[in-house]
Amino acid sequence: MRTGRMVVAVVFFIVAAVAGCSSSESGPSGPVRGDWRGAIEVPGAPLAVGVSFADNGTAAIDIPLQGVNGVELKDVSAEPDRVEFAIPNLPGDPKFQGKYDKGSNRIVGEFRQAGQSLPLRMEPGKIEPPARPQEPKPPFPYRSDDVTYHNGDITIAGTLTRPEGNGPFPAVLLLSGSGAQDRNEELMGHKPFLLVADTLTRAGYAVLRADDRGIGGTSGKLDDANYSDLVNDAAAGLSFLRARPEIDPARVGLFGHSEGGYLAPLVASRPDSGVAFAILMAGPSVPAWDVLIEQNRALLTAGGAPQSAIDEQVTFITEWTTLIRSGDLAGAKDFSRRHNESLPPDQRASAETLDAYNTTYMASFIVYDPAPALSALRIPVLAFYGTKDMQVLATQNEQPMRDRLAADPDATVHVFPDLNHLMQPATSGLPSEYTSIETTISPDVLTYVTEWLTQRVPTH
Repeated sequence: MRTGRMVVAVVFFIVAAVAGCSSSESGPSGPVRGDWRGAIEVPGAPLAVGVSFADNGTAAIDIPLQGVNGVELKDVSAEPDRVEFAIPNLPGDPKFQGKYDKGSNRIVGEFRQAGQSLPLRMEPGKIEPPARPQEPKPPFPYRSDDVTYHNGDITIAGTLTRPEGNGPFPAVLLLSGSGAQDRNEELMGHKPFLLVADTLTRAGYAVLRADDRGIGGTSGKLDDANYSDLVNDAAAGLSFLRARPEIDPARVGLFGHSEGGYLAPLVASRPDSGVAFAILMAGPSVPAWDVLIEQNRALLTAGGAPQSAIDEQVTFITEWTTLIRSGDLAGAKDFSRRHNESLPPDQRASAETLDAYNTTYMASFIVYDPAPALSALRIPVLAFYGTKDMQVLATQNEQPMRDRLAADPDATVHVFPDLNHLMQPATSGLPSEYTSIETTISPDVLTYVTEWLTQRVPTH
């Protein structure tokens, strides 16, 4: 494995396994305490990091270009002659070993993982976040309120933005991609749903975006939920919107990204849903098990993996998803554990990562076939893809989406050139680029979506 790819692998396992841990406050005592910033010297692509050492002996790491913020470290030493830490639950046992150099007022040492060693030098100071020129900043020319509503015993927390005035306004409920996302769908240092909400609200639409189960102010646990639960969560959001006097109940629709593009048609296809329109951003049109197989094939190919490794991974995904589709979740978990143990130690996933891929939620995703819901839609639908998307491939999903929406009198399927899964202008399309791209969503996409929506659901 090349050293550049090694660090990227660290980052993605951080996001999957331990993102969401909070850093501790740092204090002034001792030369090593407080905030430090530097870069892991990956050849040709230094990776900026920040480490905060607290008085109580804990520490946390930030890697802004990978969207990693405040991840707790383990095995921390913050003595001048021994500065050490390790990143927990990751393959390859990533760790730093170094010391404080009084003469230069720097921490110097080596970052090691999977047998690779790279220099890391840090100086005092907090690391700067990556530039995000599109991120909306207050004051906003519209109203924004934090709200809560309920689906049974689940409390759902979110933010409702709406234009100034009494309305009634058309409204949009945003449905996020896979995994537990916050209301802004924050990932890799970007906040796509904050930008979508801002764009549509400025255009005259009320927008509701909510935290997923177990995130932010929303109760429950996503891993324990199935698609029926998530559809009911979305339906509760629609009911909340329709009950508000400033919202026109006949003009409430859905915007789904990635897995949200699965859930939106499933919600809208309910006979009593009353959904007025659906916008699907990188929404799959084929069964999830097929999406996973092509996603793995594309990512490994683009990453330069040999054909033998690609074939082995595709075989694993095929057998694993077959077990889940047969209803044998316990067997799938055992199969993935045995497969993991057969890998070289530096390539093994943590137990926490394996558990995250063998849950009720993941099983509900893997067995889902969107064809019936898509074929039932008779409302305005916009589905769009990017040619550089390595997660939901346009080559796999565009034509099936056209086929399944063929009976819908107002369905638009569009493909944007050179955009990735987040609809950013991309070079390779690999997820490792997401945070290094300053653009959150291509302005061309935001304009296209807004014009499509205003033509079908005017604000006045």
